[in-house]
Amino acid sequence: MTMRRDGRPGVGFSRRRALRLAGGGLTLAVLAAGAAGCREDGSDPGGSGGSGDGGKPVGGDEPAGGGAGEDGQAPRPLWTRTTSAQTYGDNDELVVAGGVVIASGEPLAALDAATGEERWSLEDGAIPGAPMLLGGGTLYLASATYDGTVAGYDPASGKETWRSHLGKAYRQPRPVAVDDKQVYVVAEILESDGSSKTNVIAALNSSTGRLAWKEQRDVGTEQNGIHAHAAGRHLVYTDFKKNLTVRDTATGRQVWTHKTTRTNYGFFAVYQDLVIVPQGPRLQAFGLADGSVKWSTETAESYVAFKEPAVLDGVLYIADSDRTMRALDPRTGKEIWKSRALADANLTVPRQYVKAGGVLYAATDLDKQGGVIAIDAKSGAVRWTFNDKSGDYHAWLVATDGQHVFALHGKKLHALPV
Repeated sequence: MTMRRDGRPGVGFSRRRALRLAGGGLTLAVLAAGAAGCREDGSDPGGSGGSGDGGKPVGGDEPAGGGAGEDGQAPRPLWTRTTSAQTYGDNDELVVAGGVVIASGEPLAALDAATGEERWSLEDGAIPGAPMLLGGGTLYLASATYDGTVAGYDPASGKETWRSHLGKAYRQPRPVAVDDKQVYVVAEILESDGSSKTNVIAALNSSTGRLAWKEQRDVGTEQNGIHAHAAGRHLVYTDFKKNLTVRDTATGRQVWTHKTTRTNYGFFAVYQDLVIVPQGPRLQAFGLADGSVKWSTETAESYVAFKEPAVLDGVLYIADSDRTMRALDPRTGKEIWKSRALADANLTVPRQYVKAGGVLYAATDLDKQGGVIAIDAKSGAVRWTFNDKSGDYHAWLVATDGQHVFALHGKKLHALPV
């Protein structure tokens, strides 16, 4: 069933929605990337889904049976569905919670994790390019009404369970991070003529919806392009201006800020009291309390750049542009293992990782020599690669509930067995 945010039955894509997408503040680069990967007629380019490396094709939207991969072949998907996904490559555009998997799209649809059947959908549920955040069993979404509202939903049912109103003086509040007490949002400050030159970062109480604090950011900063993480007393975020900033989660006070040499579009990892940031050929760990460098490591050559990092089960995984993958101790930067398996298999560098059953599942960008790569978490050896061979230009995204690995590519969502 499709629902509107106000609870009324939903309808199809509206002219109002199209105007919002055109004026929603997304950068031209992101819009161009999205346009390249989406067909206006909604048709599915290429095949209907399947497994790469010799796997058998999977029927378009029918359950497929699954089964573990053998002899280096990817397993067959348990099911494949065509979705309403409208994604731009950020990790928070595919989430799993409450027994459902949700891809950012219009309408926002939740599919049963086990069967792929639709459990609920919500018209105007997600703004393309804005993250979907999970915290305390609640799914937080950016406002689609542009009235300063931020809402939270039960992921299992799609019912609204929480609401906060930042105020009509603010436009496009977008959740950027969540912890067990607060939801952190960034919003434009409206001028009297309806324009906006500045923005605020604010904390909303996740129980009452009340404003805990708000701080105006510097002139010239943007509300888009922010990646954030809340850890204890520290809110960490990066932006398009190459700022790495830490604020106190209790007061909003800026603790410290650094200019980074490169940001890899802002991706970083947080572990205990450290924030770990790739900056071209250098990977650095800064102390959250004071911004001091705690450890640093470099690639073999100055022209080789570190890519997006992830800390999973206490291990830091990261690849570089030369397709060398490393597992590091995030506390010290000490190498646990290094692998050239990606290069040996002529695979694209991963940009996102999840872990299930002792296996890393890594999603790659647009190159056809990629998809979802299953990697041995103890050695870096490549087990298999799944690619639906659709030719879609969108980046791959992965998520897991521990029993399945969900691979999103364009509008096709595949459930792979763990």
